[in-house]
This record gives sequence, C-alpha cells and structure tokens, in this order.
Amino acid sequence: MGLVDKLKAGAEQAVVKGRETAQELQTKKELSTAYSDLGKTAFALADRGELLHTELTAGVDHIKELQARLAGEPGSSEEE
Repeated sequence: MGLVDKLKAGAEQAVVKGRETAQELQTKKELSTAYSDLGKTAFALADRGELLHTELTAGVDHIKELQARLAGEPGSSEEE
C-alpha cells in the first residue's frame, strides 16, 4: 500500500469517526432534552397534586422557590 493510499484510508477513517461522534453527540442532546421534558411534565403533575411521591417533594419545593425568586416575590430570598 502506497503512501497516498494510506493517507486516503486514514482520511476515510477520520470521516467515519467524525460522523459517529456527531451522531453520538446528537443522541446525547436528544436524551438530555427528553429528560428535561419529562422533568417538566413530572413537575407540572406533582405541582397539581396528580403525581404524589415523597422523593418528588424536595425537588418540587426547590423549583417553586427558584420560580418565586425569579418572579421577585417577597419572602423568596434566603436573606430572611
């Protein structure tokens, strides 16, 4: 195998690896979005009382606290 053939094969391998990496990154992004969407749905259900579980309570309370802080509601800061 000549030098040009080796370079060509190496370039082709790099292209394949680049595509695989891009596909993996896209899948990871989609997974992250799916987790986020699921979390938003779970929060909405828990906030409405339609999804009850003790493990959700702290997270729901924390999100409500952060939302209140962003809304500038009095009594929502930790400086009290």
